Amino acid sequence: MSTLPIQRILLVDDEPVYLERLARALRSRGCTVATAESAEAAPAAAQELNPQAAVLDLKLPGASGLHCLRELRAVWPELRVLILTGYGSIATAMEAVRQGAWDYLTKPADADQILAALHKTPGAAVTPSDPPPPSLERLEWEHIQRVLADHSGNISQTASALGLHRRSLQRKLQKFPPAG
Repeated sequence: MSTLPIQRILLVDDEPVYLERLARALRSRGCTVATAESAEAAPAAAQELNPQAAVLDLKLPGASGLHCLRELRAVWPELRVLILTGYGSIATAMEAVRQGAWDYLTKPADADQILAALHKTPGAAVTPSDPPPPSLERLEWEHIQRVLADHSGNISQTASALGLHRRSLQRKLQKFPPAG
């Protein structure tokens, strides 16, 4: 990949508000942006753009962000792919990098963080200091979300796996994710 600035970026995320906000922020920084709300729609959007980079949400409806990464890299082997997720874990970060991701960031990531990650040398730190560790409430929420995803959204099975009463789990799921 050349050392020229990344200017053509494909964004793939199933949250339309976040997708549009991020696209607008990247466009305001001089980037040409194409968007898709699923892994299945990404190749068509990428074909029109011929992207230098792609920012993929890990959890997408249908095929995952990792599947999308493999599909895009098959056509554009030099593509810098950044994986974004609200379900950050070391295991998924390592899997994303092993499959060819340039870097990995947890949501919410802003346009400046994304551009910094796409322009950095692999293995270099994006920020001068490590982010603060997540709160215990945030870790609990992320764990619940992972277990829920593992059980295909079935609340009863998830509650059983977590050792919680179904109603207790439903109350926890109604809350917004805690900050940090």
